[in-house]
Amino acid sequence: MSTPVFSCIRQNYRDSILIGVIRKYASGVIEDAPWFDHIIDCEDKTVKGFFNLVKAIRNIRPGITLLLTNSLRSALIPWLGRGGKIYGYRRNGRSFLLTGGPIPKQTNGQITPVPMVYYYLEICKELCLTPPKSLKPELFMSSSLKQKGMQILQKYGITKNDMVIGINPGAKFGSSKCWPPEYFARLVEMLDQQWQCKILLFAGPGENEIAKTIVDKSKAPVINTAPDEINLSLLKPLINRCQLLVTNDTGPRHYAVAFDVPVVVIMGPTDPRYTCANLEKTIVIRKHLACSPCHRKICPEGHHNCMRRITPEEVLLACIELMNTVRNP
Repeated sequence: MSTPVFSCIRQNYRDSILIGVIRKYASGVIEDAPWFDHIIDCEDKTVKGFFNLVKAIRNIRPGITLLLTNSLRSALIPWLGRGGKIYGYRRNGRSFLLTGGPIPKQTNGQITPVPMVYYYLEICKELCLTPPKSLKPELFMSSSLKQKGMQILQKYGITKNDMVIGINPGAKFGSSKCWPPEYFARLVEMLDQQWQCKILLFAGPGENEIAKTIVDKSKAPVINTAPDEINLSLLKPLINRCQLLVTNDTGPRHYAVAFDVPVVVIMGPTDPRYTCANLEKTIVIRKHLACSPCHRKICPEGHHNCMRRITPEEVLLACIELMNTVRNP
């Protein structure tokens, strides 16, 4: 959701050297993109990593630092690292560390949720930058990455004539975002009956058990990619190959949007206002409950009703509706 900002900065500072600071596990997301000249791994959760990052920024001596993060710590790092003029949201007690930046809008003393695409671009407006023409997420793939993806698909027996539906049952955020794996297993069976398609199951680190449960409980053939340890880079050509993605409210959802892949999102504990942009080929399924959105990693009530009350039949109907809309706009 921050890629329109990257594009904005690149377009407005064509002759500058742009350096991205990003966590190592997520570097595959921006791999092959034209935005950055260099990347620094952000490993700041330990004392040693914190000061190593301060030192790295001090060695670069940037003229401007833009913060898309909101924490006090993320502002303290470039301030200690002499990161030039520092811009970011003035919140969480860090305004004294910043050169400037927007103040988030509030309603009744609480920060008003807005789509993150627009939220991030407000920082660029503070710098009077010309916004990009498109606010849609972008992802890039090199020819070698596309070839690696093709080899994986061929290994799975997927041909160019197959209809491929991707299933993403995990979420790095926590279990509260995860639809029950037995529901996914039932959905896979119904999708197979509906379209006689190839089901491509994506599983990230630590999600092998979720993937195994789906495969074991489903009577439909499922291509489980978990043993191949698909990283965030290789995930791009695989999602790009899908005609439809069904996912929890997590990262691959935004991959689908970037690649114009129709996506059905099963949403539980998160506020839909943060992501209600670029929904032309998206259906979000969500139950309106008194306890949701809670934004907790684990259901504090223990019942997980925000996800359990969404049935496989509801999700199937959403898939059919979305595919019919895309095929007959």
